[in-house]
This record gives sequence, C-alpha cells and structure tokens, in this order.
Amino acid sequence: MATAYDAILLVSFGGPEHPDEVIPFMENVTRGRNVPRERLEEVSQHYVAFGGRSPINDQNRALAAGLRELLLAEGPDLPVYFGNRNWHPLLTDTIAEMRDDGVRRAICFVTSAYSSYSGCRQYREDLAEARAAVDGAPELDKLRVFYNHPGFLEPQVDLIRAALSELPASAADTAEIVFTTHSIPRTMARHCDYEAQHYEACRIVMERLDRAAPSPAGPRSWQLVFNSRSGPPSIPWLEPDIGDHLASLAEHGATGAVCVPIGFISDHMEVVYDLDVEASDAAAEVGLPFARAGTVGTDPRFVAMIRELVLERLEDAPARSLGTRGPNHDACPTDCCFTPEQTPKEVVAAAQPRRR
Repeated sequence: MATAYDAILLVSFGGPEHPDEVIPFMENVTRGRNVPRERLEEVSQHYVAFGGRSPINDQNRALAAGLRELLLAEGPDLPVYFGNRNWHPLLTDTIAEMRDDGVRRAICFVTSAYSSYSGCRQYREDLAEARAAVDGAPELDKLRVFYNHPGFLEPQVDLIRAALSELPASAADTAEIVFTTHSIPRTMARHCDYEAQHYEACRIVMERLDRAAPSPAGPRSWQLVFNSRSGPPSIPWLEPDIGDHLASLAEHGATGAVCVPIGFISDHMEVVYDLDVEASDAAAEVGLPFARAGTVGTDPRFVAMIRELVLERLEDAPARSLGTRGPNHDACPTDCCFTPEQTPKEVVAAAQPRRR
C-alpha cells in the first residue's frame, strides 16, 4: 500500500569538520563503550592527517543536492533534509527544523546499503531517540536496504574498470579484485544478513564485470575482505583483514590488486585513510601493484536509485533488484539485526511490508 510523505530525510554517520571537533566527535561515537582515551587519541591522528576534517559531511551535502536537483526535474516535489547520528547536523536539530517547517511524515534514506545492527537497527534506534527528544516531531519511516539494487551495483562495474586502467598493463588483465567492507563483530554478524548480502553484491558485480570487460585470462579472481576493525583482540571480528589478504596475494604471485570499497557509498575516513593510506602502504610493502576503485558517491544512477526507493513507498512502484535474493523487506522484523548482548530499544519502523 502506497504511503504519503511530505519530506525526505538523508541520515548518515557524521564526521568532524575542524580539528577541535575530532575528539568530541569520537567521544560521541564511542559513548558507553569504555574505549580507552589513548585509543581515541590514536585514531584521532587519522583525521589530523586530513586537516581534522572528515569528507563525509561534504559528500552527503553533495548527495542531498543531487537528489534535490533530480526531484526538481522529475518529481516528486519533496524537500530533502540531512541529519547525522554522531555529529552536526545532528538528527535532533534536523528533526526540529523539519517540525518547524510543517513536516508531518518523512521517509528516511540511510547511507548504509546492508543489514546489520550498526548499519540498520542502530540508525532506527537513533531516529526514535531523536524523535522522542523533539516535541511535535514528524513521523519517520526508514527505506529498505539497497545492497542489490542496480543503481548501487551497476556503477561499481565502471568504477572497477577505471581502477584496472590505473594498474601497469602487465597486471590489469590478471589483477585480483579485492572487495572490502567495514568489519563487524562475529556476534553481530550472526544475527543479520551482513555477510550474505555482501557476498551477493560482490557476485553480481563480478558477473557484470566479466561480461563488460572480459579478461583474456578468463574470469577474474575475487575475494571479500574487511577493514577498519576495532575493539579488543579478544573479541572475534569478521576476517580476513585487507592488509593480511594483500600480503597473501603477493606471496602467491598475484600480478596486482584492485580494492573495491563495496561496503561504502562515499569516500569517508574508512576509505581515504584505511584504504588509501594503510592498505595502499601494505600493498607497497610487499611489492603488489595496487589501485583503489571509487565509491558510487553522486553517480546519477545512485541518485536515481534513491528516488526509486521513495517512489516504491509513495506510488507502490515496482521494486527493482539484481541477483536471486529479491528486494529486501520494507518493514524489519521485531528482532531484525538485534543481538542478545544489546538492550532492546524503541526503533523507527517502516511502512507496511509489501515483500518478504
């Protein structure tokens, strides 16, 4: 059943935009997790290396601007707002602005393509908390995850082809494709489709890459790996780590590697530092030619995807997906992406379910 909305809210993680904001931002991110101060100081240097400014807010502003431009040209006529869960513009401030503008019900696009506690349910909790903190706040519904939507996956093929062209000619045809995403604790992964969704996304992209740019050496080899692990070593997280995998590729005679940040939609800190600095350095140390593919960012196909997801709700439009798993559910089950270690919290729901 189509549902009426009068605004779109782009929801993201947030990041500092000035050196003085780095530590307060990190304290927001790690609140309640007893992370040692020394660890915060260590990770803060990643931001300092980029002038104390994360690129994520600028990229989300560009994405919101691209969506506004598309809606102006093709409809629907809805305003686009932007709010973060960890730094300014904070969700509470944005939701208050929406209320003051007369918004009564908004659809929320979260900048995470996959299901997990941190990538889906926690955003729904944050939206519920922000809404509870604002008197007269509009109702909020979250759009479905989009890991297998063509608007997200088809640009990946072009991004990989561009990265392959950066490698030496002797390496381009036989280079390994290394998909990477943010690692999460194994206990979290057991209660969501995070791994399965990533493997499906990678498989779909590789099928299209092998058709669009076949290698004379045959189908390209690929692997899903993980980056940005945090937390104590005693807690198992998803592996292999990208640095370890690059070393293994070199040891086994790989001619080169293209790193594809399939788990991220934009070049934020886990990309520009963890991949462009740390992973690139790891490849250089073992003499492995290395190139990093871009992220979808504001690719017109990706912006158009957001509009499609909105139209699914507004007009009951057909839901597109690639592969065999079909479009993800609209309304998350009660226990979706929830792990026993977490305390149940109120969450923002979605519209009435139309699919599995």
